[in-house]
Amino acid sequence: MNAFKAFKACVPIEWSPNLYITLVRGMPGTRRLHRRTLEALRLRKCNRTVMRWNTPTVRGMLQQVKRLVVIETEEMYKARKEKLANHRALRPPLVINHLSSSTTQST
Repeated sequence: MNAFKAFKACVPIEWSPNLYITLVRGMPGTRRLHRRTLEALRLRKCNRTVMRWNTPTVRGMLQQVKRLVVIETEEMYKARKEKLANHRALRPPLVINHLSSSTTQST
């Protein structure tokens, strides 16, 4: 199981008015129709995310390029960003005391 599927498993999937679409595979070597669909979605570079309305037109475009993109709902996107922010947050320094307890008691 890849990391995204593991993450998706821990967040409930509900209907959302917005879809967050991330291009995860490159465009070189794909069909011209798929490249034009990605350009219409404004996805030009890998690992870029765009927000689009959840409409039948957009869902049809995503169906065409589903192997190139990852689709998230609003809740999934916010949970992923929060998890990433928590991971990058500053943590207190780890303090290690190399003195043994017997030497501190004798002094």
